[in-house]
Amino acid sequence: MSTQLTYHREGDYMIPNLTAPEAESLGIWGRRRKEYLKKHRNGIYTGMLLSGKLNVHLAEIDRQAEEMFEQLVRQMAAEQGVTEQLKAENQMVWVGAMNNIRNAVNEMILDELIYS
Repeated sequence: MSTQLTYHREGDYMIPNLTAPEAESLGIWGRRRKEYLKKHRNGIYTGMLLSGKLNVHLAEIDRQAEEMFEQLVRQMAAEQGVTEQLKAENQMVWVGAMNNIRNAVNEMILDELIYS
């Protein structure tokens, strides 16, 4: 598929009308990874950015982290007996237990995927 390139004049020069490809929208995990790389691994961040691999990397981290989060929350809830029945019987206990599970899983993902 051929793309027609258009130009605009600036003084004596014809400048191509170029647009950068749109970046894939990132979830929370991809944004956290990006911030970590920017602040603590600037060489890696810059290298990936210049090579065009940063957005692909961030999207993959985001996807992996989201899958890991859902799976671990389900597993830990089952192991700890946090069920829909508990939710129906004692909603406050269920909310507290689920918050604890989500916080623990959040920390695991940060350690294993985001800050590695």
